[in-house]
Amino acid sequence: MGKLYLIPTPVGNLEDITLRALRLLKEADVILAEDTRTSAKLLKHYDIDTPLLSHHKFNEHQQVERIAERIERGENIALVSDAGTPGISDPGFLLTRTCVERGIATECLPGATAFVPALVNSGFPCDRFCFEGFLPQKKGRQKKLNALAEEQRTMIFYESPFRLAKALEQMAAVFGGNRYACVAREISKVFEEFRRGTLEELAAHYAQKGVKGEIVLIVAGKDYTAEEGGVEIEIEEEE
Repeated sequence: MGKLYLIPTPVGNLEDITLRALRLLKEADVILAEDTRTSAKLLKHYDIDTPLLSHHKFNEHQQVERIAERIERGENIALVSDAGTPGISDPGFLLTRTCVERGIATECLPGATAFVPALVNSGFPCDRFCFEGFLPQKKGRQKKLNALAEEQRTMIFYESPFRLAKALEQMAAVFGGNRYACVAREISKVFEEFRRGTLEELAAHYAQKGVKGEIVLIVAGKDYTAEEGGVEIEIEEEE
């Protein structure tokens, strides 16, 4: 029996990939790719000629059983998304679950994912956080925001540049306009940018300026406070 390898790929700079990931991409019998055109650029850069097979959210339900059968027959299959770690707001969960249910060995390599550098570099507490991914576009969006209004942990969201300003406005209305946030854009790319401020300030900025690229939005938890000139750190006294 073969194995399923979940392999993170760079979210920006093509050098952000491990030597082990490159070796396994070369050794795999086939690479499942969210968009074969995007993955082909990475493979060409590293002179990897492993065959690519399209595997995305529109066909994964139809493919998972056939792919599992191929692994059971002895093939080693690598799964990659366009950028980052498969399964994190990208295809990967269904295939992984199917393999686990069928007793097929799976292995996820450590590597690139956009939200970790965005969180760590935001300046907000990162000892406790919750990853929310993409908010519902329409139905359930307001309900989700209301449910997060009292969240104490730092919150992480993925957002489309076309919806960023609106999302910041909605969060300001629910969380309060003075809640602090950080917009991380184009992580590890040439035009990487971090913009920090209150939800109200950020909403006004992006409503006027617009934005392009991949977005990670970090929102401080409910009890996070800051004062002009620096962050106010609340320390609990020992009993």
